[in-house]
Amino acid sequence: MIRARAIAKYLGYILLFNALFLFISAAISFAGKEGSFNALLTSAALTAVVGSIPLFLIGKIGEIKFHEGLSISILGWVLTCVAGMIPYYLWGGEFTLANALFESVSGYTTTGSSILSNVEALPKGMLFWRSSTSLIGGLGIILFVLLVLPEKRGSMSSFYRVEVSELSRMNFVIKGKRITRRIATVYFILIAAHTILLYLFGMSFFDAVCHSFSTIATSGFSTKNLSIAHYNSMAIELVILFFMLISSMHFGLIYATMTLKKNHLFASRPTRMYVCVMAIGILFIAFQLAHENLYEWGESFRHAAFQVVSLASTTGYATVDTAGWPLFSIILLLYFSIQCGMIGSTAGGIKFDRVYLFFVSLRNQLRLILHPNGVYAVKMNGKTVDHAIELQVMVFIILYLLTLSVTALLLTGMGMDGMTSFSASIATIGNVGPGFGSVSSLGNFGHLPDAAKYILSANMLLGRLEIMNVFALIGLLLRKR
Repeated sequence: MIRARAIAKYLGYILLFNALFLFISAAISFAGKEGSFNALLTSAALTAVVGSIPLFLIGKIGEIKFHEGLSISILGWVLTCVAGMIPYYLWGGEFTLANALFESVSGYTTTGSSILSNVEALPKGMLFWRSSTSLIGGLGIILFVLLVLPEKRGSMSSFYRVEVSELSRMNFVIKGKRITRRIATVYFILIAAHTILLYLFGMSFFDAVCHSFSTIATSGFSTKNLSIAHYNSMAIELVILFFMLISSMHFGLIYATMTLKKNHLFASRPTRMYVCVMAIGILFIAFQLAHENLYEWGESFRHAAFQVVSLASTTGYATVDTAGWPLFSIILLLYFSIQCGMIGSTAGGIKFDRVYLFFVSLRNQLRLILHPNGVYAVKMNGKTVDHAIELQVMVFIILYLLTLSVTALLLTGMGMDGMTSFSASIATIGNVGPGFGSVSSLGNFGHLPDAAKYILSANMLLGRLEIMNVFALIGLLLRKR
């Protein structure tokens, strides 16, 4: 039986954690004597009060069961996104109700799609809050909360099963709260290193902090209207490109690499294949851009490399507007927007590990046709993948593509053109950010109908929660009725 008291108490913790960052944003706004101070302070106070109520009214709740952990995780994400829209809506400007919700969901899910036509019109306090949603969403609100709560063995296990997929846990040789601490260690080390390098190469400290939040979270929220193109700096682009690539890889393997363990990044065959596939995509796109005389060879490689890594990592930064690129290049970029980064990273999408596993399974099925009595195991990094996980991956890929297709169909029914509908669906469910058509890399989603924004907001949440958990909870609730 699912206990409402247990769910309410953990939702209170989640709201309080969000309130902390709202208070920090309000302090920045107060220090700069900005007009956003009242909106941020009111939002912080409201979130803190509502979050405190269940903590005062509800006593000890014991261990959290799996179904409760599933409910807390999904409802926590939804509640967080609703709380996160409040400062936007109170601030006003371009933030209608639909726009405020869209921007909030986009930040927390680390999608990076935006309704803003003028990002630079936002005061620093609001820009910091916008980047903070990416910071929180990158690590995951549940994992953030787990870092500060007392360890309860059963409760931790329930949350891990929801927040960290089985395929991802194969790359961890430890269990329990140490997994969360190692993920967080990598996360904050990367943020610190990225901030320092961006500052050294010419960004203001404020911009460096905001961009490091967005880069490591693979969100792509920028403080500039032209995104990274604003800086027109090869050094800044290279630093961001490197950290986008690293952040799209398994954090457990990154930790192992940092601590000189055997199961490091370079020993991972899927990781090597991931980099190789991106390198091939970069070469193809660079060749076509140069062949079509859109840029010189050096510029073609520069833009191709940045955009492929940006979309494959689901960060979504831009150095050029890709809307005018040749169709072949756009199709390749759409593929990377579907495949995306790796399991265990802050990236969204299907994930390269699942794509890799699919082709390994396909090879084994072809072998079985030729040799029906053969026994072929599916392995990743030398470990045999359980058949149940293999089947789950196949179901996930089918459900992912089905959801993507239904979303695109709904958008076209609202009068949107095919490229915009299809790419917006891919960009949101994959938490990628920009699409093509009227929502290209230097465009925005502000002109879309409100109904489309609500659908795409739901799409972003489905992508961040990896679809299966949401449908599992819906099935559980229907069964209980």
